[in-house]
Amino acid sequence: MGKPSFVLREIIISPQSFTEINLILVLDVQNPNRFDLTFRTFEYTVYLNNEEIGNGLLEKELLIPSSSITRLQAPVVAKFKDLGGSLKTIIAGDDFSYKIEGKTDIKTAFGCLKIPFSKEGYINLKN
Repeated sequence: MGKPSFVLREIIISPQSFTEINLILVLDVQNPNRFDLTFRTFEYTVYLNNEEIGNGLLEKELLIPSSSITRLQAPVVAKFKDLGGSLKTIIAGDDFSYKIEGKTDIKTAFGCLKIPFSKEGYINLKN
């Protein structure tokens, strides 16, 4: 079984309070296999410009069709104090580095299979 891959496409910002901000990470998940994958859970930690900004857990099943890319929205609640200069970079739309790592439970005929993942890259939110 080929591992799914992830690419960060967009970050949607929504202030929650004076101390916290909601970030919605829009990810493209690619399934390289000739069969569908069903994520049972998706657990992740997000880093922007090498600083950990938060983590999240999706616990609803998500079908990733065979040989395709599926768009996924992954929420992160971050504290303003943890964002450092990253918030200014996001708002300004400048290029910045990101890293997403975690694990997903994939449903199989034999039970759940835990697959770790890690993806690093750069994003420009102006595009």
